[in-house]
Amino acid sequence: MPNRLLNRDTLGGVVLLAIAALYYWATQSIAESTLSDDVGASGLPRALTIILAMLASLMIARALLARSSKAETGASGGAEDLDATSRRGLAFLLFGAAYVAILPFAGYFISVALLIAAIAIFEGAPRRWTVPAAALIGATLYWAIFVRVLGVRQPMGWLLEKLIQ
Repeated sequence: MPNRLLNRDTLGGVVLLAIAALYYWATQSIAESTLSDDVGASGLPRALTIILAMLASLMIARALLARSSKAETGASGGAEDLDATSRRGLAFLLFGAAYVAILPFAGYFISVALLIAAIAIFEGAPRRWTVPAAALIGATLYWAIFVRVLGVRQPMGWLLEKLIQ
């Protein structure tokens, strides 16, 4: 079987680079206010974009170096099946996508609590009272850090807005 240029790591790196590019493009629409500091409201999102692009580039480079070393040793460089690590990574990507999808509806606090509980169960936590307790405590701590300490408003969500009205 011939060596393939695009194994799962190379393809994953390319996808992450595309996500970084789209995310950077999205940060261009963040408005700067007259109260902004030197970094501005888009500073952290842009820094995260740069970090993601660097990690994606490293992932591609590592995959290409591994491919070239396989070619030198005569090892097979064919398509690789999804192993446990790849499935776990895909699961976490899906958790993140689900979080983003329910955030406008459920709001920050509920979405974070559900995310913590889902990941805890996925990672093998026993299904006892400790999972919802950890989810509520974790969501409360994250809310306190972002809203109270850092002063970053978090979305309330359509559900809570309707309950409050």
